[in-house]
Amino acid sequence: MSEHDPEPDAPTFPGREPDVNVVGGELLPCSVLPLTGFYRDGCCGTGAEDIGSHTVCAVMTEEFLAFSALAGNDLSTPRPEWGFPGLAAGDRWCVCAARWLEAHRAGVAPPIVLGATHARAVDVIPVELLTALAVPPDAD
Repeated sequence: MSEHDPEPDAPTFPGREPDVNVVGGELLPCSVLPLTGFYRDGCCGTGAEDIGSHTVCAVMTEEFLAFSALAGNDLSTPRPEWGFPGLAAGDRWCVCAARWLEAHRAGVAPPIVLGATHARAVDVIPVELLTALAVPPDAD
């Protein structure tokens, strides 16, 4: 299993929306090392429970991590009590669509993996912005 492959027996959730990416295909995994996603299954799936819309598969940068910390969401510091290892530049993580857009407006939006970004991200972010900062699925 690679760091981007989902768990083979990931649980299902009744309120989860279909796993479709922003380009209309099957939602690809974002990362399992570290394990990401609202449902912690490696994918940026979403559903009614996901109030923050953790739908954007972003490749972390130092600039975005610093921006997120200043905005009140420190993604760099490990939180073992929550099973969170802390992120570093190059890690992939499912981020909230609104936070990604906020970072874009501040000039620090991280690159994204389109195939691993859920279609619901376009409810918040124009698809043109997403495609402008896209990287290939196998890029880190």
